[in-house]
Amino acid sequence: MMPKKGSRPITVDGADFRWQVRRKATRHQRNGRGPLTFSVEFAEEPGQLLVVSLPFPRPDNDFGDRTLPIRPVIVAGCVRRAVEQGWNPGQPGSAFNLTITEADLPLLLNEPPRHLIPFLWGMIPEGGDITDLPRCTEIWSRRTTNITPPSSDP
Repeated sequence: MMPKKGSRPITVDGADFRWQVRRKATRHQRNGRGPLTFSVEFAEEPGQLLVVSLPFPRPDNDFGDRTLPIRPVIVAGCVRRAVEQGWNPGQPGSAFNLTITEADLPLLLNEPPRHLIPFLWGMIPEGGDITDLPRCTEIWSRRTTNITPPSSDP
């Protein structure tokens, strides 16, 4: 049973579930060797837990590897896929593990995945540039020889 604090509700095909990403990354997840995982269970009467492993690292990995935010469409698609493969969320039992591959993502998302690359203050879409960071106000160019910020004196 997963803790209720920090979990998010989702309704899939009329059934209410809760899902959650582990708050702190494991050591393997921090160094990019472990996948991003999340768990799902029935909201009211939890039974068998679903543990989903995705084919990319957590956004907070130490190496800035490309990732994908977990959106409700991914969670719903994983719940449907797990039920097709035999997950019975209403029955007690050990956790049901579901591994998603890169090839599965377009089917779950109903579109090609748009990976993100962690960068300084935010995330850049794969293939994007600094203009894709809406929260970024200014970044000094590496080609600039004078790296002293401009004076703020009036």
